[in-house]
Amino acid sequence: MPEEELVDIKFRLYDGSDIGPFRYTATSTVDMLKQRIVSDWPKGKAIVPKAVNEVKLISSGKILENDKTVGQCKVPFGDAAGGVTIMHVVVQPSLAKTKAEKKVDDSPRKIVCSCSIL
Repeated sequence: MPEEELVDIKFRLYDGSDIGPFRYTATSTVDMLKQRIVSDWPKGKAIVPKAVNEVKLISSGKILENDKTVGQCKVPFGDAAGGVTIMHVVVQPSLAKTKAEKKVDDSPRKIVCSCSIL
């Protein structure tokens, strides 16, 4: 039985920091990668994904689909030095959560103007 090919992947966050690298098989799905990202998200970041569906992975300028495998997404994998593939991570909170978190203050505002006449 041939040994399954392993791919080293690290995930570049919005601030330039990285998670990983981690080693994955070619049969690992993009969804599995996202689960790892959410579980290993660094503490103290301003933006934190609360669920896997808030994470988008980008490789070679393409957003990767959850049901695709690392093997299917592999086309220019391995271009990085040392054979480590870098995927960019975008956190996009769901629209419903964002609206709920933003509380709009509809109360009238009092405008105070202090003018002086000379």
